[in-house]
Amino acid sequence: MRRRSLVGGGLAIAVLKAAPALAQRDPLPSWNEGAAKRSILDFVARTTTPGGRDWVPLPQRIATFDNDGTLWCEQPMYVQTVLALDRLKATVDKHPEWRTTEPFRSLLADDRDQLGALGEKAMLEVMAASYSGLTTEEFSQAVLDWLAVARHPRFNRLYTELVYQPMLELLALLHMHHFKTFIVSGGGIEFMRPWTERVYGIPPEQVVGSSGVTRYVMRAPDKPVLVKEPKVEFIDNFVGKPEGINYFIGRRPVLAFGNSDGDQQMLEWTAAGGGARFMGLVHHTDAVREYAYDRNSPVGRLDKAWDEAVRRDWLMVDMKKDWKVIFPFELN
Repeated sequence: MRRRSLVGGGLAIAVLKAAPALAQRDPLPSWNEGAAKRSILDFVARTTTPGGRDWVPLPQRIATFDNDGTLWCEQPMYVQTVLALDRLKATVDKHPEWRTTEPFRSLLADDRDQLGALGEKAMLEVMAASYSGLTTEEFSQAVLDWLAVARHPRFNRLYTELVYQPMLELLALLHMHHFKTFIVSGGGIEFMRPWTERVYGIPPEQVVGSSGVTRYVMRAPDKPVLVKEPKVEFIDNFVGKPEGINYFIGRRPVLAFGNSDGDQQMLEWTAAGGGARFMGLVHHTDAVREYAYDRNSPVGRLDKAWDEAVRRDWLMVDMKKDWKVIFPFELN
């Protein structure tokens, strides 16, 4: 009998925590009063008021969100990297060459500077190699089983508990006003799809991410499966994000949120459309409640996108100043 995953608990903590906000006069109760909150509420009001100059028809209400560092905690390592490391340690005896071959060597040695230099493609290569041979269903269950028990090294909580309450409220506000929300992330699409609906209310078909190659195989008796191969197919980061949006969504977003240089092109693509547009970046400034990092961080670096946001007057959300709480568990 297949073990029941506990990751569904993230739904109770995350999405359902956001629901009461809709019944309140303030739809963003975890946001402090200020320019950031006002700009969000103003944009939603302007674009959803029939007859208004900035009204956006329902089919065009597309909002895209990065995941790591925008919707949940990405420090001290991307969650998918932690999963890859756990898998690598469990299977390295079958692949002794990994101990001396990059990027496997750096991951096994916890060489974070080198890992940062290797980039997103290297991490996806590790995931593709270490889970090669599994069917897509087997991989989905492996992700859910891991998320049900893996805990963050600092907060000692499940990773699905470390989603950002203010962003959950923003997602709920957009859903209430008939925006279709998408995750557009550099993370693996098959890593995210098993749990995003439970945690964010975003179904798997509205998740765009990096992908590996799969192969159609017929297994007896007459059972078709998709098997993961040790090859990276598409990197959904930097210029890959607008390319992925065009390929998988087919409409330009009117709202886009990110937190790092990897999101810059997605925000530029959003801004280039006509009519009302909203571009936002989450700036991690709270070392006490979460983490403080930007220009020099190997994880979630915010450098060139910061300069671009200042030049173009995009919203910069100051986590320390703009958010009353960061994680849903703080509400308790």
